[in-house]
Amino acid sequence: MNIKVSISLLSIAAAALMAAGCHSGGAYAPKNTTQYDLENHLPFVDLDPVTQSQVTCSGVQVGSLPDGRLQVRANIRNRVNKRVQVQVNCVFKDEQGFSTGDETPFETLTLTENEQETASFTSMNNKAKGYTVRVRLMR
Repeated sequence: MNIKVSISLLSIAAAALMAAGCHSGGAYAPKNTTQYDLENHLPFVDLDPVTQSQVTCSGVQVGSLPDGRLQVRANIRNRVNKRVQVQVNCVFKDEQGFSTGDETPFETLTLTENEQETASFTSMNNKAKGYTVRVRLMR
């Protein structure tokens, strides 16, 4: 009787561990996909952790030119009490969120202590309906 009880308990314990293993992710489960998917959901993205702590976007202004091209102006603010050099660009997207192939080159901004500067971007064609402004530390 003792052997049957211990086998049953071992079976229950094994089943519980397997069930817990399935929910904890395991080696082959997908990682946090939203952590690396920000450019598909946000209009402003910091491309590295240091930039996230030093620079923010305090406002974005979006408009269309008479020929239908999209114009984006982003206020980039230095959040720290030291001079920061960053590079900023814009990826223009269609109505479904896919790149139109129109990506501006990175431009360098030098922001003094707590300074804000406006970066302006204009799409090359009228296919752009959305955008993502990206910022990274100067390379």
